Amino acid sequence: MALKATVFKVNLQIADMDRNYYQDHQLTLAQHPSETDGRMMVRLLAFIVNASETLSFSKGLCVDDEPELWDKTLSGEIDLWVEFGQADEKWLRKASGRAKVVQLFTYGGRSVPIWWKQNQQALERYQNLTVWNIAEESVTAMEAFVGRNMALQVSISEGQIWLSDNDTSVLIEPEILKDIA
Repeated sequence: MALKATVFKVNLQIADMDRNYYQDHQLTLAQHPSETDGRMMVRLLAFIVNASETLSFSKGLCVDDEPELWDKTLSGEIDLWVEFGQADEKWLRKASGRAKVVQLFTYGGRSVPIWWKQNQQALERYQNLTVWNIAEESVTAMEAFVGRNMALQVSISEGQIWLSDNDTSVLIEPEILKDIA
């Protein structure tokens, strides 16, 4: 029998001073059976830094031809395509051709610099691609928030992201490996 996704409810209060975005979001996150808590929290972090009324999670791991997180216009154009992990250059080329902006959120500690060294030159040609790296310590710290019902407050200022609940606060300082040209 196939394993089913685990469903998480997230109540987010976002105060993003960098973008002047202040909004509450009620999200439902489906965690694929093969997905770790850390990866799911990186997906949530990507939502947080790009939050908008039209940003949404797609069917994700189950669909080959779409990102896991995207922002689409009413006419179906893709404004933002977000990928996770150490993506293949060919996949990012495809995404860069289909979307106005592409973001890749890498995580995984020591393997990221090796992947980046191997792919940096090829990825530099994509003018609409930003590559973020989330430190292993940040991913581990975010895992402490995982619960079936999460109520999280987020404050973003000068690139620093404070994520907190009633008991814990975590500072996340993403490293941008490549920014849009």
